Amino acid sequence: MSPQTPDTSRAKDFDPIESLATLRHEFGEHGGVNMSIEASTTFTVMDAETMPRIFHGERGPEIGGCYLYGRHFNPTVYVLGRQIAAMEGMASGYCTASGMAAIAGVLTQLCDSGDHIVSSRAVYGGTFALMSDYFPKKSGVRTSFVDITNLAEVETAFTAKTKVLYAESLSNPTLRVADIPELGAIAKRHNATLIVDNTFCPLIVSPAKLGADVVVHSLTKFISGASDIVAGAVCGSNEFIASLMDVHTGSLMLLGPTMDPKIAHELSLRVPHLGLRVAEHGRRALNFATRLRERGFHVVYPGLPDHPDHALAKRLFRPEFGFGGLFTIDLESKERAFRFMELLQNRDRFGYMAVSLGYFDTPMSCSASSTSSELSDDALRAAGIRPGLVRMSIGYTGSVEQRWEQLEDAFKRL
Repeated sequence: MSPQTPDTSRAKDFDPIESLATLRHEFGEHGGVNMSIEASTTFTVMDAETMPRIFHGERGPEIGGCYLYGRHFNPTVYVLGRQIAAMEGMASGYCTASGMAAIAGVLTQLCDSGDHIVSSRAVYGGTFALMSDYFPKKSGVRTSFVDITNLAEVETAFTAKTKVLYAESLSNPTLRVADIPELGAIAKRHNATLIVDNTFCPLIVSPAKLGADVVVHSLTKFISGASDIVAGAVCGSNEFIASLMDVHTGSLMLLGPTMDPKIAHELSLRVPHLGLRVAEHGRRALNFATRLRERGFHVVYPGLPDHPDHALAKRLFRPEFGFGGLFTIDLESKERAFRFMELLQNRDRFGYMAVSLGYFDTPMSCSASSTSSELSDDALRAAGIRPGLVRMSIGYTGSVEQRWEQLEDAFKRL
C-alpha cells in the first residue's frame, strides 16, 4: 500500500450501528428514553461574562454546554447532528433545513472568490446547477466536471486554485460507485478537501473511514424515509463544524439554513430503525434488478455482477445493508419511459411518478426530464444520462411477489 492510499481496513472495524446505539443511550431532560425538544429561540446565561465568550467562540455546546440563539446551535438539533456523525464515524455534525443547504453551506465555507472545485459530472441536478451556474455568477468559484471513475481525469483537473473534490458515494442517477480511498488520496496530494454526498448510501458506505473529510446528507431521503420532511446534515471534524457556526464567517450561521428542533426530534426517532429499512430496500432492489436482468432488460444496479463497479462496491459496501435501494432501467426514449411510469402508477399501483427517493413506497422518475434537467443536453450525454433512463427507488410496501407482478405487467403493456 502506498503512503498516499488511505487504510480501508478501518472501515471494516467501524460499526455504525453500534456507534449510534452507544451515543443514543442518553436520557432526555427529565429521564425520558427519547431526547427532549428544546423549542427556545434564545438561551440565557448565568453570568453576563459568558455571553461575549460565546460570541468569541470560547464557549459553546462542547465547551461549557453553552447555547446562544436558535440560528446558532440548538440542543435538539445538535444531538441529532451528533447521531448522524456517530453513524458516519465522524467527530461532529450539525443539521440543516435541507440537503442543498448542507451542500451549499459546506462549499461556501471552503471556497473563496476565484477558487476551483473538481466534481463528478454525474451528480444531483441541484448540486450541478449550484456549481455550474450559481457559483460562477455569484462568487467566481469555478468547477471542472469529470468522470469520477476515471482517476487520471480527476487528478488532471486539479489546479493551484482547487480547494474541493466533490463526489457522491453512488452517483445520481447513473449509480456509479466512487472509489473513495483513491479520491481521498488524490485530494490529500493536492491539499484539497474531499466532500462525499452519502445520501444514497446511509450505513451502506462509511466515507469518512475510507478517506473523506466531509460527509453531507439529504436527510429528506432514506434517513427520513417517509417523504414528509426536508432536511440535511453535515459531518466533519469538530473544527470544521465550529467554523460553519462562527458568528463572523460561518456559512450556516450567517446564511441561516436553520433546522426546526421539532423536525430534529422527529428525525431522531427514525434513525434507530434506519438499518432495517436500508437492508430491506436493498434486498428488494437486488431481487427486482436480478429478475429484470435475467429477462434481458437494460437495468443498472451495483449489486449485479455485470455492473462496472460491482467489485469495488463489494469491497467498500457493508454486506449486511446490501447494495442500495435504487436501480435504473433504460427504456431508450422519453416517450417510452413516460408510458412505463404511467402504467406503473395509474394501472398497476406499483409506485409513484415523483422525484426524491428513500420512501417506503417506490418513487420513479425519468431523470433527464426531472432531477437532472438542470444539465444541458451535452452535459447529460457526458454524464451518461440517457433520455429514457428511469430511476426507481424501490420501496418495501406490499409483498415482493405482488410488486413483481405489477412491474412485469407494465413491461408487457409497453
